[in-house]
Amino acid sequence: MTPTLVRQHRPQAGPVPRADLAARARDWSEIQERMLVPLHEAVYERLDVGPGTRLLALGCGSGLALLTAVSAGARVTGVESSFPERLALARRRLAPSSWDAHARDAVRLVDGTLQDLGDGTRSNPGEDSADGSRDPSDAATAPYDIVTAFEPIGCLAGDSEGLGEQLAAAAPLARRGAPVVLVGWGPPERCATSTVLRVATKLTEPLRSAGSWRPALRDDLEEVAQRAGLKPDGSGRVACPFGYASVASALKGLLSTGLFDAAISATDQAQVDKEITEALHPYRRPDGTVWMPNVFRYLIARTP
Repeated sequence: MTPTLVRQHRPQAGPVPRADLAARARDWSEIQERMLVPLHEAVYERLDVGPGTRLLALGCGSGLALLTAVSAGARVTGVESSFPERLALARRRLAPSSWDAHARDAVRLVDGTLQDLGDGTRSNPGEDSADGSRDPSDAATAPYDIVTAFEPIGCLAGDSEGLGEQLAAAAPLARRGAPVVLVGWGPPERCATSTVLRVATKLTEPLRSAGSWRPALRDDLEEVAQRAGLKPDGSGRVACPFGYASVASALKGLLSTGLFDAAISATDQAQVDKEITEALHPYRRPDGTVWMPNVFRYLIARTP
């Protein structure tokens, strides 16, 4: 039976052609996802992620942040209900066949709802281990030590919609006072990529789309945490430059984020490609590479 997928909010004016999604997921996994590795590492170091840590990752993508946590000795559960194509890549990336005994038992990937994590049974087989088999361990019901939501918010109008509800649903699955990590884009003046993201605003303005670019606001993360009933307890900033081997690679990586979906729906793919390529010109180096310095902010909030 095919698992039932619960779609999270995706800030776009219309659907992306289905045939493009698998290729875009590969571009995300091979090009774009690694840009946030410094952020993952900084958060894990601050929260002492290691042996014995039980981590719940919301929007786990193709699993790179999970791989880092497992390599540190943590047990992880990844939930990805918006991008099943990315989750399929995470299953391959985190396949346990070549790992040690810890790693084979350390990963669960879920394409259902957060409520499905609350007990060991499911009416629909969407809760699997990394290789697609069921996880029979009663450890699945133990409270989580950390919850992460590494998908950055704060650059698109409406991009935090639904995140508060997800965090509120995740909080009861974590121990009392557990840290919950939210991530957002830094101030536009410290994020070179902001100038490229403005392409989405220019092309979607006639529609006044919920997916158009907006400047990140100082209290974006705090507002989401408070809506979820969480108590802010510290924050930090991490430099995460976006570096690409070529303009073509940058175009693939940026489009894989989904941040330009509304612009594609409002115009067409060729127009969006042209506008992004032009916006990348100031960040192109003499050797043809592209380099855009960025700063991302994370907030640590606590469960009640």
